[in-house]
Amino acid sequence: MRTGTGAATYLPDLRFTAPAEYARTLRKAHEATISGNPDPFLSPGILKSWQRSLALGIDPDQHRPVHRHDVSEARSLSAGHRLASVMPALSQLLADESAAGRHLLIVTDRQGEVLWRVGSRQALRLADSLEFVEGADWSESGVGTNAIGEALVTGAPAQLFSAEHLVRMHHDWACTAAPIRDPFTGEVVGVLDVSGPFESVTPDSLRMVRCGVRLAEELLKTAGTPAAGHLLRQPASAVRSTLMLRLLGDTPSAEVDGGARLPLTLRRAEILALLASRTQGWSADELAYRLHGEDGAATAIRTEMHRIRSVLGNVVEPNPYRFSSAIRVVTDASVVACHLREGRVLDALAAYPAKLLNRSVNLSVELMRDELNEAMGASVRASGNAQLMMRWCASDMGASDTEAASAMASLVGPNDPRYQLVRAQMERVDRELQA
Repeated sequence: MRTGTGAATYLPDLRFTAPAEYARTLRKAHEATISGNPDPFLSPGILKSWQRSLALGIDPDQHRPVHRHDVSEARSLSAGHRLASVMPALSQLLADESAAGRHLLIVTDRQGEVLWRVGSRQALRLADSLEFVEGADWSESGVGTNAIGEALVTGAPAQLFSAEHLVRMHHDWACTAAPIRDPFTGEVVGVLDVSGPFESVTPDSLRMVRCGVRLAEELLKTAGTPAAGHLLRQPASAVRSTLMLRLLGDTPSAEVDGGARLPLTLRRAEILALLASRTQGWSADELAYRLHGEDGAATAIRTEMHRIRSVLGNVVEPNPYRFSSAIRVVTDASVVACHLREGRVLDALAAYPAKLLNRSVNLSVELMRDELNEAMGASVRASGNAQLMMRWCASDMGASDTEAASAMASLVGPNDPRYQLVRAQMERVDRELQA
């Protein structure tokens, strides 16, 4: 018998009645599996999550959480987040700030970035040692397999105990999480998580998290006004416009609040791509160097910024140059990356018609282009899905991915017609490399 995405439960009560023994069993299974001998004590769901995490570059021996914002920035963001209105009720229901409190209440945004932590000083200090802080990315791509990441990938509640986490530094913890959805659209707006030392988890942990999610969604419904697509609801004083940048392919463009597409020159698209890649902004000198090398001049950047504002309005603030806080920026490349982070490889592939700014020969843009393309290829290969691999190899972006082609060929076998297509493609790539 198995429960959720957690470990096999032929000893179903041990995680609650003998947690240390259960953790030791899981650690042995973890070591065997990482060494190449999969242990049946680990569920298929956990193993798939480990495979995705490894494909995204997560190292079981290295705890290197991604930080999207520093703590103060994340706290500022949380104040305007739609879930801010439900935090008092969630804290009252689930948090334990007493001196003896051992678990943390965590709420993230829809991408897994921690926005709130509530708990005792002791629990907060333990979380600090893992950089489990506001602004940290606790999605699967940020820290590897964990309950928050699983809830985002599966869209369902998840509970992970000790060595079900991929990264060894997480083995002293247990976490229980579930997605919070917009009651009008069904879109995920965040994740509710309860985490603490594995001895602190109880049979009621999952039930309480589910209750917390139901409470949050009822409060969101009472507040009214559904989210507009992926936009998070803001207070009236903080309503933002949306700038959509289309940077994949040969004809970059921009849209403001769903209006007409505004064509962008390649240079302006490169500038906007760089601005979208870094929240802290760029000085004029930095951008000049990134775009023009040693001969770059800050005056040229200022001229381009003036032209960008003349087309798009006051979307960029100076000193340093960065997108205005009154603007929510979405790029088609960031949509693809978001799908990959949340394990939706099919959706990512569907949203990825061409490489980032195909015509650009700027080194910084080329690095971003390669990073996205390599992440897509790695995710497709890790999926184990022959049809996905075939679609990827048939695209311009995956046409040279011989590793994916080889994996796909081994899955379908020589009697499948798709095998001959892949074989011909691999031979063509080999000829081109030799030439």
